[in-house]
Amino acid sequence: MDSIFITGTAGAGKSLLASRLLQWYFDNGSYAVSLNLDPGAESLPYDPEVDVRDYVDIKAIMEDYSLGPNGSLIIASDLISTHMEEIQNEVNEHNPDVVVIDTPGQIELFAFRASGPYFVGNFFADAKVNIFVFDGTLVSSAINYVSISLLASSVMLRLKTSQINVLSKSDLIIDKLPQILEWSSSSKKLEDSLNEEKEAEYSLLSKELLGILTTGDFLQDLIAVSGLTMSGMINLVAAIARIVSQGEDSKA
Repeated sequence: MDSIFITGTAGAGKSLLASRLLQWYFDNGSYAVSLNLDPGAESLPYDPEVDVRDYVDIKAIMEDYSLGPNGSLIIASDLISTHMEEIQNEVNEHNPDVVVIDTPGQIELFAFRASGPYFVGNFFADAKVNIFVFDGTLVSSAINYVSISLLASSVMLRLKTSQINVLSKSDLIIDKLPQILEWSSSSKKLEDSLNEEKEAEYSLLSKELLGILTTGDFLQDLIAVSGLTMSGMINLVAAIARIVSQGEDSKA
């Protein structure tokens, strides 16, 4: 069994991408199941075979601890790891080829608290890969691109697993798409665009951060996908296959 975690900022299209991956594997003869790890999800574009909401009840936490939604989500996220054995057993009962794991919308609750890295590190699978979703509508400026790249690198360091960076909503950013993909493959092109930014102070800071990311070899090419048109899915699945079958880190 291979596991595919999907992370990214709120609204980036993680759940939609999860549904498209599930459909892809189904259409191509692989048995894939979904694991929803977002206890605060109100609706999903797929019907999860395994659902953390069966183990962690946000409304009950709010009532028991007299907390608002944000405080309840923090506790709920920490409780996920306490149900790890039950979740693992439920996944194993399905005996899938692939499990697609949809993580909480609030990336900070999953990646930067102890419970998320613990879950990723201790979830049993033959191979693991994390997909970090760059929201195409957020990275249309060079400064935003650098900031999201920094976040993606931070998540990779926290989860300590092979990572593929994906650009979502490519159908909504057709005019900017070539430039964004150029930034992902050429730090020089990205630096040139930063030099054109009007806010000199933030441009300078972004260039300093870009230098660090480049030196550490954290930047990697983006795979552009569209949840609407399914474009780019072949490239994404091929990148996943390279990692899970050969143990390679993705730089594609």
